[in-house]
Amino acid sequence: MAVRHETELYAPIKAFFESLGYEIKGEVRNCDLVGIKPEQQEPLIVEIKKTFNLSLVLQGMQRLKLTSNVYVAVERNRAKKGAVNQRWNELVGLCRQLGLGLLTVTLFKTKPPLVEVLCKPEGPNRDERKTTAIRPGSRKERLLREFHARSGDYNTGGSTRLKLVTAYREKALRVAAALQVLGEAAPVQLARTAAVSGAAAILQHNYYGWFERVARGRYKLTPFGEAALSEYAAVLQEQGNEAAAAKTIKPDEGDVLHQIAETPVPYSSAAAEDVEDD
Repeated sequence: MAVRHETELYAPIKAFFESLGYEIKGEVRNCDLVGIKPEQQEPLIVEIKKTFNLSLVLQGMQRLKLTSNVYVAVERNRAKKGAVNQRWNELVGLCRQLGLGLLTVTLFKTKPPLVEVLCKPEGPNRDERKTTAIRPGSRKERLLREFHARSGDYNTGGSTRLKLVTAYREKALRVAAALQVLGEAAPVQLARTAAVSGAAAILQHNYYGWFERVARGRYKLTPFGEAALSEYAAVLQEQGNEAAAAKTIKPDEGDVLHQIAETPVPYSSAAAEDVEDD
């Protein structure tokens, strides 16, 4: 059963790694799928394509700069046994030489999808990477920060030309929701109500056109902002659920990954990059 879009492979791959204990989120800083295990510091990255090609290999090699735990994933189509991209023994050999993992997804009309790991990743300096501290400001740190700053998985890995729900968009939504309730408000009031410390910068830069300055230090919601609150209602609901759960769970002060997510970042270096991911 041939897939029409690589996004069709995301759900089976996500379910597979969730069964192994990973928390999964799609389209995190241009990676199709990112996974984190609570007890591990090294993230999982999976790049997804309909078929095995050079572009997929190059993407996988780029992701090895972030983590040694990188898989490339493609559909396994039983109707294409003679195709070059279905010569699995040769493709496994290539991936092993490059340090990449390879997994396939077989889709059926009447049965659940089958995910198979043909080889596991063995990236360069794998043992060294496990003990290396995460450097502040590095691409890996920004990947982990973005992952943990999102309240849920609202993007399908492999999506193209779609608006992504990034951590920055989530913050802007919280500010918009607070402004909808208050009518007009100052940045300080919105920062307190929405629990977004960078509310002033979000209002001033107004990347999405959701906010309008009506007087010095006073803002209101635009029709675009009202429409966004309706469009992303599910995201706001999930954020509310996350906030309620957080009140009942005390974070582990020794958890390095959560420290990364909570560490403040200057607006100029973080927000602009998050908007670009959209």
